[in-house]
Amino acid sequence: MKEYILITGASSGIGYHMAVQLAELKKDLILVARSEDKLKKLASELTATYGISVEYIVKDLSVVENAVALYREVQDRNLLVTGLVNNAGVGTYGEFTKTSLEEELKMIDLNISSLVALNKLFVKDMVTRKSGRIMNISSLMAFLPFPYYSVYSATKTFVLAFTETLASELEGTGVVVTALCPGPIDTGFYNEEMLQANMMKSNKPVKPEVVAKEGVKLLLHGKGKKIVGFMNWFLSNIPRITPDFLMMKIKKNLAAKG
Repeated sequence: MKEYILITGASSGIGYHMAVQLAELKKDLILVARSEDKLKKLASELTATYGISVEYIVKDLSVVENAVALYREVQDRNLLVTGLVNNAGVGTYGEFTKTSLEEELKMIDLNISSLVALNKLFVKDMVTRKSGRIMNISSLMAFLPFPYYSVYSATKTFVLAFTETLASELEGTGVVVTALCPGPIDTGFYNEEMLQANMMKSNKPVKPEVVAKEGVKLLLHGKGKKIVGFMNWFLSNIPRITPDFLMMKIKKNLAAKG
């Protein structure tokens, strides 16, 4: 029976490049995103180029019920998922009193609730088989929660804490759960307001294929968490030696528009 790696948010950014790099390694894939046109095109290209099996499933995971529906569709199609990449995510920027409540609640559902649902559903099967690997995408902001990204930072802090504690619970089961923690990435994730923030001048976004390469290694062979890039690793450790009140002032300045 073929073994598949399922990638959410596969139509662009990290997810897209992970799909390409895993295809190069001859891994069979299940691609999930909202855009059927993009998924269909990518699946066709990967199948033709690398001779692998690529399935795609169209789901908007900002609706939690769709995460459950995704799992059920995988089961109905008799697809064996041995690897799961929870990459789908979104962020908002701005003063909390001015940002959209509706958008932030949908972000929580996508970044947290659907991610937890997919972990819960797929990990049970993996534990039964005594093998499997899951990678959840967190962020540098899990270590450095930023003003003006208050809800997004909180969701990524949750993802890291959830991943590390779940990984501990699963020790000895044959199932490995990891967290990839990138900093700024040169993708469509960042809108014009985000790109004007001071932090973008001091910590330039990196190419998504660079982050994807680290993600592939972590998914297939790694353990624990991976902070991508020396600068991001350095920044993630600054709070350990900096008083909280001063750290928050620094972060507020970095998050503000220059």
